[in-house]
Amino acid sequence: MEVLRGLRYVFYLIFHPFNGFWDLKHEKKGNLGSAFVIVGLLGVTFILRRQATGFIFNTVNLLELNIFVEIMSVILPFALWCVANWSLTTLLDGEGSIKDIIITSAYALAPLVIINLPLILVSNVITLDEGAFYYFFISLSVVWAGALMLVGTSVVHQYSMTKTLFCTVAIVIGMGLIIFIGLLFFSLIQQVWSFIYTVYKEISLRL
Repeated sequence: MEVLRGLRYVFYLIFHPFNGFWDLKHEKKGNLGSAFVIVGLLGVTFILRRQATGFIFNTVNLLELNIFVEIMSVILPFALWCVANWSLTTLLDGEGSIKDIIITSAYALAPLVIINLPLILVSNVITLDEGAFYYFFISLSVVWAGALMLVGTSVVHQYSMTKTLFCTVAIVIGMGLIIFIGLLFFSLIQQVWSFIYTVYKEISLRL
């Protein structure tokens, strides 16, 4: 099955990122189905981390846990990254399509799933004194995923590492601008709706 083949390829890519991302794009080793499964697994990982992490390392109030918010905390940043990435790299002569960006970015996040899922179980059997190892592997997963994201961006767009770093900073700024414009748009819509409703109430009272 194509999706399973794409998921198996993750274990090669995370240890051989330059060749892995090259083959991901040019040899079609990955696919959108596998990419969406990885992002879905990341969402599940975040939820399980909140719910099943050992109480020694879990500072979340389970009564206040909102699964929808947890899922959106994965999907929304991922979508923003892909949109901002495509928008900016199109202007900066990037060679990756939106499909390439989605697949590359999803595969780069694989260490967050591969490392953090076992850590959820480990957190229930280790002591506070052994917590340094727990936090080390959490940090490792973030750094590893970040490094893969940089390499993936470099390979998929055929950028030098210097241009990749510049582009990454610009993408993060672009994500912030998209959020700002989105909030501004919804605020404007809310104000327009409030004005229309007020006018409607005034007219209704006068009739």
